[in-house]
Amino acid sequence: MNREIPIFFSSDDNYLPFLDVALGSLIENASKEYNYRIIILNTGISQSNEATVRLRERDGFRIEFVDITERLSGIKSRLKDVYHFSLVTYYRLFIGSLFPEYDKVIYLDCDLVVLGDISRLYNTELGNNIIAAAPEAFVRGTPEFREYAEKALGVNPDKYVNAGVLLMNLSEFRRQRIEEKFIRIISEYDFDLLDPDQAYLNYLCAGKIHELPNGWNKEPLPTPCEGDKSIVHYALYKKPWQYGDVADGEHFWRYAARSPFYGKICEIRDSFDGECRARKESEAVRIIEQTKEIVASDNTFKKRLSALVF
Repeated sequence: MNREIPIFFSSDDNYLPFLDVALGSLIENASKEYNYRIIILNTGISQSNEATVRLRERDGFRIEFVDITERLSGIKSRLKDVYHFSLVTYYRLFIGSLFPEYDKVIYLDCDLVVLGDISRLYNTELGNNIIAAAPEAFVRGTPEFREYAEKALGVNPDKYVNAGVLLMNLSEFRRQRIEEKFIRIISEYDFDLLDPDQAYLNYLCAGKIHELPNGWNKEPLPTPCEGDKSIVHYALYKKPWQYGDVADGEHFWRYAARSPFYGKICEIRDSFDGECRARKESEAVRIIEQTKEIVASDNTFKKRLSALVF
C-alpha cells in the first residue's frame, strides 16, 4: 500500500479559484508512489465551488473540506484581518489539535503553483524542529521589515521564514504547546502586526525551524533560486491575476488555463482596474509606514512578551 501524505490548505470562496490552480499543479507533478489526502480548512464554502474542486479527485488523490467554524468560535473575534491577509491565514495553527492522527503534514497557501514533486518536501528530515520553511526574502531584504522582525518581534531577521509553505512536525508542535501559546497571546494581548500568523510562528518556533532552500518557496523577487524551483509562491501584494509583470507569473497562467475556474479568474483580472491598482499601491506605502509605527510602539512582542512564562 502506498504511504499517505497529508496536505492542508485554508480557503474561503474568494480564494477557491486560486486554490484550484495550486491543486492542479500539485497533482500534475506529484509522485504517483504515494497517496495524498488533501484537506481544505474553511468556515463555509459554497456547494457549487466545493463540487468543482472535487473534480480534481482521482486515484491516489482524495480531497476533503473540513469546516472548523466550531473550533474558532471562542477566539474568532481576536483574530485580525490585516491588509491582504484574511482570517483563513490563521487556520494552520490549529492543525495539530484538529488532526491528532498525524505527526507530520504539509501546509500550503493558495497563491502558489507547485512545479516539483511535493513528496520530496514531505520526506525532508525535520529532527526535533517544529517546522521547516524557506526564508522570507522580503523581510530579510527590506530595512524596515528587518527592523520590524528584530525590534518589534524579537526575532533574528536573518532567520525569518515565510509561513506559506510549511512542513510541520506536529508531534513537536504539540509537545511545545504552540497552539496553546498562540491562544494565550491573542487572548491576553492585542498586537498590531503586518503578517499575523507568520509573525506568531516565527516568534513561537524560533530556534526550532529547519530552513528549506528557497526553491521550495520562491517568491517573485530578484533573489537566486536555491536548488530546483519546485514551488512558486506569489506571496507579495502583487498577484499574477492582478498584475501582468509578476515574476514567474507565466507558471500561474499555464495551470490557470487548465482550471474550471479559468473564466472566473479572467473576470477577476479584467475587473482589476486603475482604481483598484491605485488603492493597492497606496496600501503598499501604508504598510511601510505602519512598520515604523509598530517598531516605535511600546506594545510589541519584544517589549511585552520577553518576561512571559508559558
